[in-house]
Amino acid sequence: MFPTARPRRLRYSPVLREMVRETSISSSDFVYPLFVTFGKNVKRPIESMPGCFAESIDVTVSSAREVHSLGIPAIILFGIPEHKDEQGSGAYAHDGIIQRAVEEIKHAVPELFVITDVCLCEYTSHGHCGLLENGQVLNDPTLELLAKAAVSHVRAGADMPAPSDMMDGRVAAIRAALDAGGFSSVPVMSYAVKYSSAFYGPFREAAESTPSFGDRKSHQMDPANRREAMKEAAADIEEGADIIMVKPALSYLDIISDVKCAFNVPVAAYNVSGEYAMVHAAARLGWIDYDKVMMEMLISIKRAGADLILTYFAKDAAKILNQA
Repeated sequence: MFPTARPRRLRYSPVLREMVRETSISSSDFVYPLFVTFGKNVKRPIESMPGCFAESIDVTVSSAREVHSLGIPAIILFGIPEHKDEQGSGAYAHDGIIQRAVEEIKHAVPELFVITDVCLCEYTSHGHCGLLENGQVLNDPTLELLAKAAVSHVRAGADMPAPSDMMDGRVAAIRAALDAGGFSSVPVMSYAVKYSSAFYGPFREAAESTPSFGDRKSHQMDPANRREAMKEAAADIEEGADIIMVKPALSYLDIISDVKCAFNVPVAAYNVSGEYAMVHAAARLGWIDYDKVMMEMLISIKRAGADLILTYFAKDAAKILNQA
């Protein structure tokens, strides 16, 4: 006890502070999201997400090269198709926007690990995550389409599908379809604990996936629920998920910690668009230091237990880390 015990002794020296630091972060912890759209030589700024763009496949390939050059090992792709329909057929078409993007990226940067988001919301004319009947999202009929999408992504060269739809049983359906297709060695990263969050607003602008009516509260989780998160994670692991994700990150650090402590699988956390946009907005007004707040946020997510961080900050953070 004081005065014998003085914790400040370990804080005086910058070298010693770094030596005893409990949590560290590196570029290899990051997954960078990319939005792929139709056309050629397209690089359309996303107004609410400074520094992020909707890019045609040729431009996305260049972005993938940049990401890899920064030491970021993986990307996750979101597709913005030219045509949408009620069945979201572009999600599982062999020549869909994501399928073609995967082929081009893996050809150009084969070492880059390519993850694909598996959902129907970006491809349906109504903007919902599955098939509809009388205004309700149908769970079981949607599973077959999600499985078809995942298999089509992997056939194109994707390294890991990541279902984000929150339909019950979708991990089992995808795992069975991958195994039947000869892809038993391909892992699945499940958005296991995905909350119905207000922090997704900028993403829905970017991915053009805002529902034309209603919301997604019937399948995404209630932000007030904690025990339910464990149930969702356990179910997806039992169905064959290799990595489980918590989304969003910052308002759910307790959930990341709970999941990490409870399950012996890698945990990913999605540092979502609203979290990213808030930092940019405050920094633009001169209220905060962008770099310092960004790094503190990312450290907090890692400290909570995340093994992987999906973040729009990845490139900026990697540049800082690479200079250290």
